[in-house]
Amino acid sequence: MKTRNFLITASIILATAFTSFGQNPKEILQRMEDNMRGTSSYSEMTMETVRPRFTREISMKGWSLGDDYSLIVITAPARDQGTAFLKRGNEIWNYVPNIDRTVKMPPSMMSQSWMGSDFTNDDLVRGISIVDDYDHKLLGKETIDGVECYKIELIPHPETPVAFERILRWVSTGNYLPVKIENYDDRNDLVSSIHFRDVKNLGGRQLPSVTEMIPHDKRGHKTIITTHKIDFGVNLNQGFFSQQNMRNVR
Repeated sequence: MKTRNFLITASIILATAFTSFGQNPKEILQRMEDNMRGTSSYSEMTMETVRPRFTREISMKGWSLGDDYSLIVITAPARDQGTAFLKRGNEIWNYVPNIDRTVKMPPSMMSQSWMGSDFTNDDLVRGISIVDDYDHKLLGKETIDGVECYKIELIPHPETPVAFERILRWVSTGNYLPVKIENYDDRNDLVSSIHFRDVKNLGGRQLPSVTEMIPHDKRGHKTIITTHKIDFGVNLNQGFFSQQNMRNVR
């Protein structure tokens, strides 16, 4: 009888553990990050910046190794070709081929526009960790465009150099993918929103292939990044992410 009661109790404990797994907001965000980034990756993307009077498109390649190393190189148009952005730990570097100059970007520049788009430097190079540099609160579940999501509030740590005072993120409950982001200022006004859509097989994973940024204070403005290819099996080491290599990689 004691053995039977022990097994029943153990089963209840295990069932509760499995039911609650993924309910911790930090854990949810970490699983999402793991799905989206992997240990190392290579990707090919285009970015379309839409304005009321014109549309501009650039093509780029990106490499990443864990959370601390990333490199993005512009491949088109010709006037921007070779422009590169490098992250090593907490340091961010920008190489401008027209003047053959490498510049270390201070934290104050991370909130500025990236390549004239609606994304910031931090959005693309990711100098800040959404897992480690914020406090998190699970607000419940909500359905976005037919997808059931965890709704999570992120408040930056006092020492975290970010542009937004409050962020809401929606992460799908089924496969832990990003669905939507809302960014708020210090008056709790909505500044911008990011939408993730068109889930496809990329690098052997089901991932959103389109990321759309919409600023809410600029009518007719938006930026769309489309991912065409991802390889999660690429073999990279820390030496690849060097200032010398950002000048030469194509």
